[in-house]
Amino acid sequence: MDEEVSGKAIGARARAESLSPEERKEIARKAAQARWGVKPPQATHKGNFKDEFGIDVECYVLDDENKTAVISQRGMGAALGFSPQGGARLIRFIEGKSIAPYLGLELRGKLENPLVFQYVDLVSGTRTIHKLHGFDVTLLIDVCKAIVAAEADGKLHRSQEKLAKQAHIILNASAKAGIKGLVYALTGYDATKEEVIAAFKLYVREEAREYEKEFPDKLYEQWYRLYKVPRPERNKPWKFKHLTVNHVYVPLANSNGKIHELIVAQKAASGERWKKLHQFLAEIGVKALRTHLGQLLGIAQISKNQQEYEKYITKVFGRQQILDFDDPDSTSSTEP
Repeated sequence: MDEEVSGKAIGARARAESLSPEERKEIARKAAQARWGVKPPQATHKGNFKDEFGIDVECYVLDDENKTAVISQRGMGAALGFSPQGGARLIRFIEGKSIAPYLGLELRGKLENPLVFQYVDLVSGTRTIHKLHGFDVTLLIDVCKAIVAAEADGKLHRSQEKLAKQAHIILNASAKAGIKGLVYALTGYDATKEEVIAAFKLYVREEAREYEKEFPDKLYEQWYRLYKVPRPERNKPWKFKHLTVNHVYVPLANSNGKIHELIVAQKAASGERWKKLHQFLAEIGVKALRTHLGQLLGIAQISKNQQEYEKYITKVFGRQQILDFDDPDSTSSTEP
């Protein structure tokens, strides 16, 4: 059965590749006609991503049976990480050899033929009808799935890794927000606009952190050089755990420093007494961590050997309070 489905998919892909852009557009045009009829749909609501997400992208809800949510071509590109004027770059990308086979005939047709709809703008008593173009926002999810599939097959170029990361973030955040919204609907809870936006922003932040690499590989390369540590086949050497604690978390958790106060306060507020202290690094702490790692990498790069590196560490960060990260409430004072 799986082989049969796979064969059909390959056949569909081959047929899609054999069609010219004009033929694909004609297929999409007929599909749009069947869906909308002669009269274009009207937008009943209008919004913008700028205030909440920092991207100047307009969005609309149409008056069709499905209450279709629409974003612009430019908005689709911006969501995936292209520049705010990246609508044209998006089209070039989806027509590229690396991603086109994963989109399929139907999706490519829709992307090549944006929805046409109207929006009535009332300004100072004047009624102006705007003819606009956009995409059903769910197509963004379909494009993200195609990007992730291409990434899994190793078909993306190195320059497109950022798109893959953004696709993962959008997919996972949307899934979390969607299932939460479903529970709200099933239980009869009427979520406010603010709650819906706040939830999605939270999930986006969580997913971005998941795919964001905090510790640069260059720092590990310098530690291998300075400490002459053998490279294991898997994972990092045990020595690196102690270096991470003593040279990263200890300076950040200096008992006289602001970061220590912030994360201790967060720890106390959470009620999770035994949770590891470094797990409480909030957004402020993450920024401090990145700044500190940059300083640490700079020190490592200018150091000729282990002794010189540790001398600079002591000079820059001074004596620190060592924290036992298995039990954050126990401490002992020692040299870094």
